[in-house]
This record gives sequence, C-alpha cells and structure tokens, in this order.
Amino acid sequence: MPNFVHFLKWRRALCALVVSLLVAVGLAKVPDSGTAAPPDRNLNLFVLAGQSNMAGRATVEPQDRVIIPRVYSFNKDMKWVPAVDPLHFDDPKRAGAGLGRTFAKVLETANPSLSIGLIPCAVGATSLAQWQRGGKLYADTVRRTREAMKWGKLRGILWHQGEGESLSEQDAATYITRWSGFIHDLRADLGAPDVPVVVGELCESLYYRPNGRSRFALIVNEQLAMIPLSVPHTGFVSSAGLKDRGDFVHFDTPSVRELGRRYGYAFLALDPTWAPLH
Repeated sequence: MPNFVHFLKWRRALCALVVSLLVAVGLAKVPDSGTAAPPDRNLNLFVLAGQSNMAGRATVEPQDRVIIPRVYSFNKDMKWVPAVDPLHFDDPKRAGAGLGRTFAKVLETANPSLSIGLIPCAVGATSLAQWQRGGKLYADTVRRTREAMKWGKLRGILWHQGEGESLSEQDAATYITRWSGFIHDLRADLGAPDVPVVVGELCESLYYRPNGRSRFALIVNEQLAMIPLSVPHTGFVSSAGLKDRGDFVHFDTPSVRELGRRYGYAFLALDPTWAPLH
C-alpha cells in the first residue's frame, strides 16, 4: 500500500509538471471568460489606444501567454479574460505582443493588492484625424471604456500613435494641437478630466525608413515629447535604444516589453497613490 500511495503522488506531480509545460509553450487552453471573470467590481482600468505599436505587432513568445494573477483584458466581446498576448484584435493575422502586459506587471509589482483591467482599443494604420470625436474609433473607445467602467475605476490612458502622421509635414507639425483637443474630449466624455495619460515616442528606426516614407517622424517625436509641457497630467516615454522588428516601424519583442516597463514607471510618477511610500 505505501508503494501504491507513493505512485499516486508521483503521478499527480508528473501531471502537474506536464500541464505547466503546456501552458509555458502556449498549448494549454487559457481559461475562458467565464472562469476568468474578475472577483469583484474594483478593477483599476487602463485604456490602450493608438495604432499598431500599441496594438502590438511583436512576435508572441511563451512568456507572453502566461497568466498574470489579477490582470485582465476586455476582449472584443467586452468580456473579461486573462491578459495574455495578443491583447488586441484589430488585425487577427498580424496581432502580436504589445506593451500592455509589461505595463500591468510593473503596476502589479508596485501594489500586488490591486486588480488591473486593460481595455484594448488600438487599431493599426490609423491617423490622429480618425481618432477625433465623431469618428468610429473614438466612439468605440468611449463605448468600450464606459462598459468596462461598470467593473471599476478608470485610472489611466496609454497612447502610442504617430507613425501615420510622419508621412506629412503638416500633420507632424500640428500633432500636439490636434492631440490636445482629442484627449480633452476623451477625458470629458469618460467623466475623467484629470485621468493620467502616458504617451510614447515612435520607434527611432522610422528615421531611416527606405525612400523617406516617414521623413517627418522626428517632428512627431518632438511634438510627443512636448505634450507634458502643455497638457496637464500627462507623461512621456522615450523609445531610446529600442529596436524594430526589421520593418523600421514596429518594435521587436524585447523592445516592446521594455517600452511597457517605461510606460509603467511613467504612470507611477503621475499617480503616486498607486503605491504610496510608507
């Protein structure tokens, strides 16, 4: 009998190891929305908006599929599911790893007692003009965020966009003026006029894109860097040292994770109540 009991314990341990390995390589099923529903309605919510680098185009690796406790994502059907990459659904064929998960990891580490809800709203290849009030992207973002707010409080907006503006000098030079109007409207329509907003710098590889296709990227980045000087409760994240995935536009996997980490610390600087010092 002792040998049989030992055998059962050994078999259970082996099964647990196999399951953990399957999850690690992305073969095991991620719990569905029913089993992943947040335990309460006290989520700390973050909107992820912009174009493809916010949506995520980096290669998804096994670690990007590991569930982070108390971190959820609002899927296409507006149900809460585990926040595993790809978070976005704007382009199923190209959707990949983005910055949202690493951002959430930074915040979870800073305060493990809080639950986080990410609201993916980014859409690749979109211009700032398409994000203005009255357009579909804006309306969808407000609709999804208001629905998500039934489960918690909006704590921040993460924005990464501007690749589309780098094609035109006029669009690049007027970015900050047009973006200021957009974010004012979005904050107002979400009933959060002072909610922190973090914006990110475009990939520096855009400066060297063949045929000068993004020749005004530097102007866009200069405009993005100046946003905190004129728009209250905003922060800027540098992309210095980060690499593209070979297309001059999209961050590779290690870089997009580092970008998410920088977004996390930028938010913590804007909202010290997240992890008050004792």
